[in-house]
Amino acid sequence: MARRHGLDRVLSFDMGGTTAKICLIRDGAPKTARVFEVARSWRFKKGSGMPISIPVIDMVEIGAGGGSLAHVDGLGRIQVGPESAGSEPGPAAYGRGGTRPAVTDADLLLGRLDPANFAGGSIPLHPDRSAAALKTHVGERLGLDPVQAAYGVSEMVDENMANAARVHAVENGEDLARYTMIAFGGAAPLHAARLCEKLGIDRLLVPPGAGVGSAIGFLKAPYAFEATRSVYMRLDAFDAEAAAAILAELTTEASAFVRSCDPRASIVTDVKLYMRYKGQGWEIPVPLDGDLARSPTAEGLLARFTADYAALFGRAVEGLPVEITVWAVNAATPLPAPVPTPEPPRREEISGKPRRLWDPVAARWTDGQEIARESLTDGAFARGPLAVTEAETTVIVPAGFTVMGRADGVLDIRRDPA
Repeated sequence: MARRHGLDRVLSFDMGGTTAKICLIRDGAPKTARVFEVARSWRFKKGSGMPISIPVIDMVEIGAGGGSLAHVDGLGRIQVGPESAGSEPGPAAYGRGGTRPAVTDADLLLGRLDPANFAGGSIPLHPDRSAAALKTHVGERLGLDPVQAAYGVSEMVDENMANAARVHAVENGEDLARYTMIAFGGAAPLHAARLCEKLGIDRLLVPPGAGVGSAIGFLKAPYAFEATRSVYMRLDAFDAEAAAAILAELTTEASAFVRSCDPRASIVTDVKLYMRYKGQGWEIPVPLDGDLARSPTAEGLLARFTADYAALFGRAVEGLPVEITVWAVNAATPLPAPVPTPEPPRREEISGKPRRLWDPVAARWTDGQEIARESLTDGAFARGPLAVTEAETTVIVPAGFTVMGRADGVLDIRRDPA
């Protein structure tokens, strides 16, 4: 989707029932890492598990989803997650025996969900039970009415997600103000625009089928396999013949696996070295292409490493030897060429029926509108505050943002000019 819309910097935001996941995407490819923690003592706490060296998508995950439960801790602070109500009994609003408030209960009381049209009307929601749960577990502890308690829960979960995104961006040397968010998952469209407000992001895309976006992505993903090898080599003692042999063997290994999945498909390979200055404990990935990937040289690798290091940290380090620790070759079936989404031939403002929505910036109710997603055809637009409804989820567009339909079914939400 990033490539289809010509975006080189994208922040993916997936919020479902139990977790929220955030990932940086540059030039149409998600950021990857080669260390993953398993058997964590605390599921979302980095460093509490056993690290293993495998290639993974590098993303941050926190316990914030529609089913995440809220409570007031010993210091009188509202906390959300990581404990979840799950699907059974689910949030109190489901009426299946849950008595503790979840994020979905807060969204319901703030007008973001229609109790008669949740999941296409297949699951009736009970605002009275949400109000009772929020009053008992949050409001009475802090002297708040149920709506104020819902507002506190919503702001806390949004700030938790925004803070996780900020930390992830800082760790990767990125400025999120230059990014566009793409939101998917059943709960993400309810919270994504508020996250954009907190992060200073001016544009948000919500694709069709957002509620099952992970499943769609799985079905569209190419066959791929990454072969890696740990071979220590310093550039001042670089062995070009050995380097070429390592890369050739890894290419054969990775390609053979992909070929076993699809014998007739063509294969695209990407070469990446993990390099660092001598004495450092952390490497940076250095992608190689063209002649440098086929026949690496010490001079070419040094130039590429120096440029990538300076881009990440703002400066290179003079006088320190550079070393390679890990060699990696990724083989994959090619992605289809993206079909660019054209600009709308014309634009037309539309309106919907009245709907009250909670304004989290002004902390009060405001008069908004409700528009069916199918009404937002290519070029049709509407100004927030509004709720865009469909069977799978609801897209909340706050005041100060405008939503427009695009030819590929995407909702294109942008901050209004100041």
